[in-house]
Amino acid sequence: MCSPHNPLHCVIPPHMLDRLADCDDAGLRGRALKMIKRAQHLRAQRSLIFDQPRTQLRGMLSGIDPHSARRVRRTHDAEGKEELPGKLVRGEDDPPTGDPMIDEAHEGGGITWDFYHQVFLRNSIDDAGMILDQSVHYGKDFMNAFWDGNQMSYGDGDGEIFDRFTLDLDIIGHELTHGVIQHEAGFRYWFQSGALNESFADVFASLIKQWHLGQDVTQADWLVGNNVLLGEGFALRSLQAPGTAYVDHPQLGTDPQPAHMKDYQELGAWDDNGGVHINSGIPNHAFYRVAMELGGHAWERAGKIWYRALCDHTKVDDTFVKAAQATLRAAREEFGMGSLEQQAVERAWTGVGVL
Repeated sequence: MCSPHNPLHCVIPPHMLDRLADCDDAGLRGRALKMIKRAQHLRAQRSLIFDQPRTQLRGMLSGIDPHSARRVRRTHDAEGKEELPGKLVRGEDDPPTGDPMIDEAHEGGGITWDFYHQVFLRNSIDDAGMILDQSVHYGKDFMNAFWDGNQMSYGDGDGEIFDRFTLDLDIIGHELTHGVIQHEAGFRYWFQSGALNESFADVFASLIKQWHLGQDVTQADWLVGNNVLLGEGFALRSLQAPGTAYVDHPQLGTDPQPAHMKDYQELGAWDDNGGVHINSGIPNHAFYRVAMELGGHAWERAGKIWYRALCDHTKVDDTFVKAAQATLRAAREEFGMGSLEQQAVERAWTGVGVL
């Protein structure tokens, strides 16, 4: 189980790996079991590091330069090993290398940094100038990407179920947003607070992609990971219609995410930390409803409300109800009591059965 205090944030949820570990294909089953064991080992390692006091961690892990607002990226090649960060292959101002994973991670990390800086005036992941370290080609046929509290790592995928994990900008944005959440609300990674952790990461991942593409709410696909998960019509998650990101996948079955509290899954702490990757569909859909009602560019109003709620009004153990109240307060502060924006937020949370 992933510790609620020291989680390893992986984009591929346990329920997907569990399905693959039970499949008939011996090779695929073996790769999935290896992934599950490797994730357990990584979490144990991270727990040893993150038992240090928080103030020590910021200096020990983040590489903060508090006097600079300059974007600083360092992209590394792990060369198929599981030792981080690996060989430095591209610095902030270096030209493309020709390796798709190196260049996609470098550019995607830069887009994510620019989004937070230009839209929310945020100075990197920690809002204090943190250097953006990323490693690609992590492990052999590694079927995941993860934020470990310090940096991003991306696997190449197995080429059968998953493509390389740098292929989707929203995957990069999702995992780096876990770093933002770590330095803001710091949602504990279990049950509803853990589902909020996953949801805020999905929300801003979608916004980063929309911002980069210049899309309004009607042009956006509202999907996360639609290139990483191989096969026509498959994605990891859908904010528009949770439960439909993948349907009747040959190995994975059907997306289990609910869109409404009536379908909330009561799971034990041993099962995806209480369903953090599953029940996140409910707050995901609440955000989608706000964005669609307000229209235009989602980052300008709906995104502003969610960001303010994350930074100013959410707490580590928040429930969905508390998060709804935080977004209502943020909407009031940003746009006024009884504003169209505040009304849209209230209708959205009511529409998914939270309020």
